[in-house]
Amino acid sequence: MRVRPAVWLIAGAVVLLDQLTKQWALSNLVEGVERPLLGTFLTLRLVFNDGAAFSLGSGYTWVLSAIAVAVTVGIVVFARRAQTNAAAIIFGVGLGGAIGNLIDRLFRAPAFGRGHVVDMINYNGFFVGNVADIAIVGAAIAFVVMGIFGKRVLEPAVPKGDLAGGDAGAAPDDASPAPDDSSQAPTDSSEPAGEQPDRG
Repeated sequence: MRVRPAVWLIAGAVVLLDQLTKQWALSNLVEGVERPLLGTFLTLRLVFNDGAAFSLGSGYTWVLSAIAVAVTVGIVVFARRAQTNAAAIIFGVGLGGAIGNLIDRLFRAPAFGRGHVVDMINYNGFFVGNVADIAIVGAAIAFVVMGIFGKRVLEPAVPKGDLAGGDAGAAPDDASPAPDDSSQAPTDSSEPAGEQPDRG
C-alpha cells in the first residue's frame, strides 16, 4: 500500500513554508530582540533551540535528532493506511512539520545531527516556536479530535489469512452443504417402482 500523493504534496508545502519563514527570520530578526506581532501576546524573537519543545532536552541534540528521524519514519508508515482525505491532509501536515525541524537538526550549525532549530514565534514568553511546531501540534490535535468523534482515520489492518486468500471464500461454520437435487428429481415414468417394462 502506497502513501497517497496528497500526503507528499501537503508535507512538501509545509516544509517549504517552514524553511522560508526560518530564512526570513535569519535575515530580518536579531537574536534577543523582540518585534511586536499581536501586541505583547505574540511577538517575533529569533531563538536557536538545541533542545525540544519548551527547550527540554537541551544538550541532547543527537538524541533528539534520532527521535525526529524515528518520528518521521513512523508518520510515513502510518500514512500508508490513511483512509480518508482528511486523514491524508493531517498526515501531510504532521509529516511536513517533522521534516521541517529535522532539516534544521541535520543541516544547520553547529554540526550535522546537532543543528539548532530556528524558532521565531514567541507566545507571550511561554515558549518560542516555528511553523513546523504549529504543524506538528495541529496535526496531533486533529487526530485526537477525530478519535473523540469516532471518525475513522486509519484503514483497518488486514489479517494475514485474508491477504493470502486462505479463508476468503470459506463458508460460515453453520452453513450446511446444498441438498443433492438429483436424488429428489421427479420422474415422468408411470410404471411402478421396481418393475421393468416388457421390451419383447
